[in-house]
Amino acid sequence: MKRERGVALITVLLVVAIVTVVSAGLIARQQLSIRAISNQVQARQAFQYALGGETLAKAILRRDIQDADPGDPGAAVDHMLEAWARPLPAFPIDEGEIRVRIEDLGARFNLNSLVLNEQPDAAALAQFRRLLLRLQISEPYPERLIDWLDRDQETSGELGAEDGAYQLLDPPYRTAGRRLYDLSELRLLLGMREEDFQRLAPYVTAALQPETGLNVNTASAMVISSLSDSLSLSAAEAAVEVTRNAGGFKDVAAFLAQPAMSGTQLQGTRLAVGSQLFQATSEVRVGDRRLSLVSVLQREEDGSVQVLYRNLGQPLRLPSQSDDGDR
Repeated sequence: MKRERGVALITVLLVVAIVTVVSAGLIARQQLSIRAISNQVQARQAFQYALGGETLAKAILRRDIQDADPGDPGAAVDHMLEAWARPLPAFPIDEGEIRVRIEDLGARFNLNSLVLNEQPDAAALAQFRRLLLRLQISEPYPERLIDWLDRDQETSGELGAEDGAYQLLDPPYRTAGRRLYDLSELRLLLGMREEDFQRLAPYVTAALQPETGLNVNTASAMVISSLSDSLSLSAAEAAVEVTRNAGGFKDVAAFLAQPAMSGTQLQGTRLAVGSQLFQATSEVRVGDRRLSLVSVLQREEDGSVQVLYRNLGQPLRLPSQSDDGDR
């Protein structure tokens, strides 16, 4: 009788142990499932909040045109004292915040302007070379970028590179033979170093309209200094300071007439005082989730704003409210 009771007790203990192990496994699996669902919910929330930041940027850009007086010659002028260019405060949300920044892509050198009608543009090529020189980048990127953009297989001088050079790489690939659609494509250029890309990226863009002029009202001193060999970085900084304090020039002639630009000779360089292409960066923090949405926006003359494309793979890099950066 005692032996049977001992066997029964052991059996009960085994059953309890098995039930305990199974229950612990079910609980652990349930916790993982709950965590996964929570991550998905936070990811969707962060993306929707980021879209809200994009919508806010579109509204600010649209209002900038709609609130302007149509009869005012300065209505088509974009400068750094306008609402879109001012730092926006962080917007608090449940368990996080949203930060939004709008940048004028017309203030950067357009890499696609290097090739027009399948021919290298001499003025754009000279400006790009000067920009690289100011940034202390000595690699032959201008020639290789021209070969990347054009459709032929003739190298641009001794330092150019067409399909033959890229097919020797591991893995091999070919030149695009078209305009850049995203600045990240610049990383595919033969010999492009990451440090050079990071140094160059804040001053260049890949706008699909190569004929678009550089907005002198919003361009940085580094980009302004690349307009001419006779224009030093210090003179460009003085010109930018005047531009910022003046609230933007109404036309290009007024910009060139300022004392800081005296003696500067420009040949074939396309300049403007307004912009159509902007970049809105929405940085979202929801709980443990971080997300950065970069949206390229095009604003038409009637004030309508459309999204050209979005990029979710960018690192979080918005400055704090006290950091204005080199804008």
